[in-house]
Amino acid sequence: MNLKELILKTRSYRRFDESYQVDAKTLESFIDLARLSSSGANKQPLKYLCYNSPKDCEKIFPYLDWAGYLTDWPGPEKGERPTAYIIILGDKSITEIFGVDHGIAAHTIMLGATDAGLGGCIIGSINRKELGNELSIPDNFETLLILALGKPVENVIIEDIKDADVKYWRDKNKNHHVPKRSLNELIVKLK
Repeated sequence: MNLKELILKTRSYRRFDESYQVDAKTLESFIDLARLSSSGANKQPLKYLCYNSPKDCEKIFPYLDWAGYLTDWPGPEKGERPTAYIIILGDKSITEIFGVDHGIAAHTIMLGATDAGLGGCIIGSINRKELGNELSIPDNFETLLILALGKPVENVIIEDIKDADVKYWRDKNKNHHVPKRSLNELIVKLK
């Protein structure tokens, strides 16, 4: 798969085959990709928690909000939930400012997941305090993002934006539609 194909296939998937388990070595390989990626001032302040047992995944699930634009959808049902999570932490003993490192790391991991035949969703809407208490995350770590991972069972369709509406939506067949701005709209030409 070339780079453009990899990027086109790296979508936000929110429904998974819960019978497919993601093993620990696969999660570690994704974190290794993030480790090798860029870091502001090369401080490398990110740390990672990996979870792939059904018990742990069930513990994490209630602390996440899944799709802001799908107001009538509370998230994936049992049987379609992620089978692994990577929690990206900022180590405050290294720096208090994490810049865009976690965005770079998250997307790198998602590209790795796609390349491995998996998919996921980068989640920033997290009940951080309660999750931190549930998992006993030490105070020197800030929860930045959670990556929900698994074998996707949904079809994501990229389409042109209509009427300036950026909201993703689902059709009656549960296809997930994601409007994208045109290339011409994104490139600014100054005189």
